[in-house]
Order: sequence, then C-alpha cells, then structure tokens
Amino acid sequence: MAAQIIDGKAIAQQVREEIRRKVADFTARYGLAPGLATVLVGEDAASISYVTAKNRTCKELGMESFHHPLPAETSQEELLALIERLNRDRRVHGILVQLPLPRHIDEKRVLFSIDPGKDVDGFHPVNVGRLMLGEALFPPCTPAGIQELLIRSGTVIQGADVVVVGRSNIVGKPIAVMLVQKKDGADATVTICHTRTRNLEEHTRRAEILIVAAGRPNAVTGSMIRHGATVIDVGVNRVGTTESGKAKLVGDVEFASASEVAGKITPVPGGVGPMTITMLMRNTLRAAELQVGARA
Repeated sequence: MAAQIIDGKAIAQQVREEIRRKVADFTARYGLAPGLATVLVGEDAASISYVTAKNRTCKELGMESFHHPLPAETSQEELLALIERLNRDRRVHGILVQLPLPRHIDEKRVLFSIDPGKDVDGFHPVNVGRLMLGEALFPPCTPAGIQELLIRSGTVIQGADVVVVGRSNIVGKPIAVMLVQKKDGADATVTICHTRTRNLEEHTRRAEILIVAAGRPNAVTGSMIRHGATVIDVGVNRVGTTESGKAKLVGDVEFASASEVAGKITPVPGGVGPMTITMLMRNTLRAAELQVGARA
C-alpha cells in the first residue's frame, strides 16, 4: 500500500487561516498591523523569489510588509546601519535578512546585529539558547513547520524513535532539539546522522519518524526506511527542467521507492516548503504581540 501523503499546502493553509484571524484581532485591538521587514542584498533569482513570496503572504494575512532591496555592492556598514534603523522602528516587529549574502559581508555579524526580539528567523544566539532551554520565542521556521506537519498529520511523537539526517544549524540541529524537549508535540528519542555517520541505513531503518535534510537528491531510498515510518523530506534539489521548461525539483528522499514503504510521507514540492513561510508569519505575529504588550 502506498504511503499517505502529508499535504503541506493544505496544512499550511489551515495554519494561515488561524494566523489571519489573530492578525485581524491584533490590528483591531492595537490600531496597527504586525510588520515584517525583509532585506535583500543583490539579485539572486532564488532569493528574489523567496522574498517576494514572503511579502505576498504578509499582505494576504493582513500584515505590513517593508521590503528593502539593496544592490550587491552594498557595504557591510551600510547594511548594519539599515538593520539598526529597523531595530528602532516601532512599525517593524520582525526583521528577516535573506541569505546568502554577498561574500564581502559577514553573515554572522549581520544576523547577530538583529534585535533578538525581532529575530523572527530564530538565528540570533539569544534565540538559539532559548530554543535549547525549551523556551523558544521564535523557533526556526523550517523546523517549526516540520513539527507542525507531524502534529497535524496525527503522527505519534511522544516516545517515538526519531532519526534526523543532516546537522545544519538551520534544520538538523534545531529540529532535533525541538523534538527531544519535555513538552507536547515532542518527548521523542532523537538521533542525528550526518556525513561521518557509519552504517547510515542501520539508523534510518529503525526510525519511526525519519527527517531527511541531507542536501543531496535521493540520498535516502525505500530500502533504507522502516515499514510504516513517517518520512519528512526537507530537501529541494533542482535536477534539470521539465518538458514545459520549469525547474524539476526532487527531494532528499527517493519518493517512488520510499512511498511504497513509508506509512506517511511529504512530497517535494508541496510538503515542508509551504510551512516555512507560514511559520515565519506566526513568528512575526508573536513578535508583534510581545512588543506591543511590553509597551502597553
């Protein structure tokens, strides 16, 4: 029997409707809408697409969007000055600097300059520390989306054997920390695997929940998956073009073989991707609630 598809688009839409209602209530109560500032340095096509989608979603949910496109030759000092202005701007509740940045700019210094209370990506050391302590204000967006997919698809997380393939600071490490916490939607036993892991298949085959963020197309195949497991494929890899000329996208999991073994599986596209922007919107609303509440 083929696996049940976890429809990220449908679940993201459910969450967005919840956010839309809360944004309307917030705006009516405080007389201003939650505001997200996006900063894009250069003209990378993928980055432009991502930022456009984020700004469009803001408008759809009734939020304010403040976009700051900067030329590729913008200096680090100019970028830091902009962030400082945004840190002080009371209309701006969340700040997102689109990565990657040009090589002459120190990404770490830029990200660390964002006010932790406006760091809706959850990348500032203060927010990373809060995540580790189980007190996250702004959980990183992709891991938060993964957790929401698991919860809303009815996957049993408590006590589950979870294997995460990938140890990035953006996905692998934070989702492992989130799922091991002693709280609802977590309480799992988590193993992190990576490029130095010996006998990867021994780990993946025992996983009741398998989260793959390896950054390589088809890194996990059906033979590496436990029968009935829930498989979350985080990868988005461009592998040529379709007949219509669009980019052909595949995940880090070989979908055809995996879907014959797994109990539930996310597709690529249409799985984790729609949840990432949705969680960014939720974090922005949370930031606005905290900031306005603190001033009230």
